[in-house]
Amino acid sequence: MSASPPLTYGRYLMLDALLALQRPRSTPMVPDELLFITVHQVFELWLKLLLFELSHARDEMLAGESSAPRVRLERCHVVERMLLEQFDVLDSMDAVEFARFRGALATASGAQSAQFLEVEFLSGLKDPGYAERRHWLTASEDEALRRRLSEPCLWEAFLAVLRGAGFDVSTRHQRAAGYLTIARDREKHGALWGLLEAMVGHDQSWWMWRARHAQAVERQIGVKSGTGGSVGASHLRSRLSLRFYPELWEMRSQL
Repeated sequence: MSASPPLTYGRYLMLDALLALQRPRSTPMVPDELLFITVHQVFELWLKLLLFELSHARDEMLAGESSAPRVRLERCHVVERMLLEQFDVLDSMDAVEFARFRGALATASGAQSAQFLEVEFLSGLKDPGYAERRHWLTASEDEALRRRLSEPCLWEAFLAVLRGAGFDVSTRHQRAAGYLTIARDREKHGALWGLLEAMVGHDQSWWMWRARHAQAVERQIGVKSGTGGSVGASHLRSRLSLRFYPELWEMRSQL
């Protein structure tokens, strides 16, 4: 039997396949389209890692842990900062240059990112009506989103941790009392406070990415409709009022 070729950096990362995935469609090619494709593919890679870490944090909380999921969530904060920084690269693209190849995108739109929706569903912002408006989903994407809708989200896992620590989470009022108890007794509830703050950090980081996305879209196309007929920046800005964990933000008014 012939020996397998030695494992190299390129083979480990499958660079031949990875670097062949950037395929501009403009004719003649507009150089900035390569930047546009690369940034969005990098977005999806970071989202894949984010989903992995958030899923593990959720599972650890469901198992009754508080320290390990906090570490996972803090890693997610770093990943989300990396997502934000990708917009700096995208902003280096001239709006006139984008207009030169925008038509080549046809019906493709960033609003069709199934992984983006997965993060929102997993974090707690579930939208059961998504399927009626998402005819562009592949079968595997639709299956993944349906699974996220049916499985516990991070918020449900966080409440399970609080319940396991002896807090009554049956009503919003009882939960609010529990948050204040945790906040005011760090010596006794330090691990829970750290986890609570990590949840807020994830919520804040995602909000910042939403806001940065809206700004980046406006920089390129102003208030025009988005690619493929999507609503564009106005829709993105309309979602800035959303929070994954509004109760954890409201609690701050009582401190």
